[in-house]
Amino acid sequence: MPGHVILERMFCIWYIPHMQRTIRVLLEPSPVQADALAETSRQFTAVFNAVCAVGWQHGQKNGVELHRALYYPLKADYPALVSDLHVQARVKATEALKSALALRRKYEREQIERKVSQPHSHTCPPRYNVHTFRIDWESRTVNLSTTSGRQTIRFTLPAYAAKYAGCATDTADLIFSGGWWWLHVVVTVLSPEVEPTNQVVGVDLGLARPAVTSTGRFLGKRRWKAIEGRLFHLRRKLQQKGTRSAKRHLRKVRRKQARFRRDCDHVLSKQIVESVEMGGTVVLENLKDIRRRVKAKRKTETKRRIHSWSFAQLKSFIAYKAEERGLTVVAVDPRHTSQACSRCGHTARTSRRSRGWFCCQACGFSLHADLNAARNIAAKYHAGGSTAPAGGLRVNQPIVSTPPLRRRE
Repeated sequence: MPGHVILERMFCIWYIPHMQRTIRVLLEPSPVQADALAETSRQFTAVFNAVCAVGWQHGQKNGVELHRALYYPLKADYPALVSDLHVQARVKATEALKSALALRRKYEREQIERKVSQPHSHTCPPRYNVHTFRIDWESRTVNLSTTSGRQTIRFTLPAYAAKYAGCATDTADLIFSGGWWWLHVVVTVLSPEVEPTNQVVGVDLGLARPAVTSTGRFLGKRRWKAIEGRLFHLRRKLQQKGTRSAKRHLRKVRRKQARFRRDCDHVLSKQIVESVEMGGTVVLENLKDIRRRVKAKRKTETKRRIHSWSFAQLKSFIAYKAEERGLTVVAVDPRHTSQACSRCGHTARTSRRSRGWFCCQACGFSLHADLNAARNIAAKYHAGGSTAPAGGLRVNQPIVSTPPLRRRE
């Protein structure tokens, strides 16, 4: 019937690909406004911890049940905190409880002797949404709900984020760090319309060589390993000393090491994404649970570096940077990628003569070990050994949410 066609068109919703980016803006509050932000953060943290305590005690992770049981008592204890911030504190607590309870069940199921403690935060960043904050890009001001009412605060926008000014905002987290107030604003932007291509690039991530692609590019810098080693030895000396000044210095070194790793992962992920043409596919190894699967001797440098390897952070950086170039990021099974020959497919441990060189025992093919592994990673994807995509969609896909209605008899 013609009416059915009209209804089908009416209820057909087309999905518009979009990306979310986080902008870190520096707030410039007055002393009075800074006190209001501090008190808001303190009460938000108190509500978060109260919900976590009750949920952990009763093994409850259902947000609706926690809201029904705790909203009015906590609202009476903290009346200055607006209702929406109470709700966001409960949402954050629910997320923490779900993660902690799932981890505890996993350890119990796999009989791992590790203790999972109750979620607790000393400073839980308040989460704002469209009801509790409004940002004005032209005047560089943001209006926030606080325990002292709505406050209009000026902010400074970094140069790298200027291209996102004027975009629609989603949520924002209020963070106090280094004596400054920061607002991490999540904005939504449209994904680029890029035609998919047939290029597939395998990437072998490692410790000695940060990344090697199947196209023969060696990315990253080898000096990163030496810097990490110096920071590790400095931390070990400070831990052995144990004085108050050594502990104070140790906290600075830890923060410095975290910033260094984050910067390295940003540089490396950008190089990996730019090494693939727009619309291509980046293939990585699925390194989940590598710390348990690796068979390294105790107290060796290799094992220490594997346990401190930030591969999950690097993968997340690759995934979100790939969206801007229309790339798809997938993961494959990492087994035997370093032992198999990329030419004949023969697999043997003895083919790996040294850490950096591969020589096939069957056909005599020789190649850099990491480059050989990168080619095997790409070949596994072509052979159909890929897992679920880790990146976003490359093309627009329609979503029909409601079927056509039937006529009444």
